[in-house]
Amino acid sequence: MKRTTFSLFLLVGALGFSPWPDPLRAAAPAAPANPADLFPDTVIAKGKGVEIKRSQLDDEMMHLKARAAAQGQKLNPEQLPLYEQSLLEDLIRIQVLRARATADDKATAQKLALKKMEDARAELGSQESLDRQLKAVALTPQELLGKWTDAATAETVLKRELKVNVTDPEVKKFYDDNPSKFEQPEMVRASHILLMTIDPKTKAEVSKEVKDAKHKQMEDILKRARAGEDFAKLAKEFSEDPGSKDNGGEYKFPRGQMVPEFEAAAFSLKTNQISDIVTTQYGYHIIKLSEKIPAVKIELAKVADRVKQSLEQQEIQKQFPAYYAKVKQGADVQILDDKLKPKDNPALPAGHPPVGSNAPPRTK
Repeated sequence: MKRTTFSLFLLVGALGFSPWPDPLRAAAPAAPANPADLFPDTVIAKGKGVEIKRSQLDDEMMHLKARAAAQGQKLNPEQLPLYEQSLLEDLIRIQVLRARATADDKATAQKLALKKMEDARAELGSQESLDRQLKAVALTPQELLGKWTDAATAETVLKRELKVNVTDPEVKKFYDDNPSKFEQPEMVRASHILLMTIDPKTKAEVSKEVKDAKHKQMEDILKRARAGEDFAKLAKEFSEDPGSKDNGGEYKFPRGQMVPEFEAAAFSLKTNQISDIVTTQYGYHIIKLSEKIPAVKIELAKVADRVKQSLEQQEIQKQFPAYYAKVKQGADVQILDDKLKPKDNPALPAGHPPVGSNAPPRTK
């Protein structure tokens, strides 16, 4: 289990309105209230190619709060106006750049966003795992794809208009000049089955009776695994680790990513060996080692695309502030809500969940 694993539970409430009857009025039934009349969705920023409504900013705030909760953080209520100002600037920036997109820019961005979605599914092992992680931050796959498409569109526009062009020789030079960045440490590919001894909602330890019962259950699972039953099937059936059970309990990791007891056991095993029961802060594990991967220097061909993307981002970062100030002024963007207008550009608190208003959009 990774050190930063959290069990995420979001509660979404609905607020209903039941107006008191007025005994002085006629008894005729009242027309139902129109939600749009009760809560008008006002435009809070506009310009050439830009129109942002209050509901859009509210959605972004909801997602930011969910991301903070997923990281075990809580937004400081006193800082909420700063978050809103920063998120509004994000929305403005995306719309300003999207308005400058050509048909080719949009087609390129769509391909980039779809590829990123495919990569995310592959990395997490399944669509179900991706859906579960998105649910934790109050996003649907369609919303995520839309956000990645917007970001990719803005980035494609920037690369074209700023004439960013990183060459193969520049990529090779960076690779040769920075060997330490391309050293892959020793890793293991291992699968595990977890029976939790903490309550996933409260993080409190379960009772001794429950622990004893789970230990006995793990002993039985261990016997079945060592008798030759398919470990991945056992993980899918019994494991309580939501991050890995759908892909048979498998993780690939170097030293320093997992809790110490889990890491020590995994790195001490031989290929295809199954551990004894390992106890960590999360509960009881059994681990099967599939592969030991020695430390190597990654070949240039395998990282060239990522190096190129990184160098492109660096070049965009250099040119972005002056470029964006010019195009934003040209779009004549006006913030219509005085509360959302930045006051002397105050800084957000240290350690806050990133909102990215001071940088160009990224899809990498």
